[in-house]
Amino acid sequence: MMVFTSHGPTVIMPSWCCARDWFDQVGRFNEGGKGVPEDLLFFYESLRKGGGVSRVDECLLMYRYHSQAATHSVLEDTIWYHRVTFLGERVLSHWASFTIWNAGKQGRKLYRSLSPANQKKVVAFCDVDENKIRKGFYTHEESKERPKPKIPVKHFKEATPPYIICVKLDMTGGGLEENLCSLNLKEGQDYFHFS
Repeated sequence: MMVFTSHGPTVIMPSWCCARDWFDQVGRFNEGGKGVPEDLLFFYESLRKGGGVSRVDECLLMYRYHSQAATHSVLEDTIWYHRVTFLGERVLSHWASFTIWNAGKQGRKLYRSLSPANQKKVVAFCDVDENKIRKGFYTHEESKERPKPKIPVKHFKEATPPYIICVKLDMTGGGLEENLCSLNLKEGQDYFHFS
């Protein structure tokens, strides 16, 4: 399972490890300097080259946090850009259409960040918020297209997979997880998390 947060995939947070020979094969870290999310870029390159992820449910190292850490020089917008690019490359390029699960701030931000080609693949937003559903659509006001794109907003039970889910896990009192379970979907096929 890969869960994306505003700070990257949580499966590798706060740290992750790999064998030295794999590290050398992947191509080492991007030493681009301050502001480069080198861990995230290395992780993505590892996945591109066929690397996998295994969860280890025990403490293997102690992570030292301090206010001068290079991590703080990486802008959230930089991480967001790389995450959206990777999502487009690894997931959306294989889908003819999809639904964004969240008609709120994060879902709309994702939509606006997509390439024009991937924006056209969005068939709907889905949500549980009756106010958003009642409005019926999201208008992409920043678009230069005329007329401006209007994407339907549906209740999740009326939307169609596959989904990109822009709702954080464990933030809805189990509601999101129950809703997903009720649809009998397969993660990695019918939906991906991007929250």
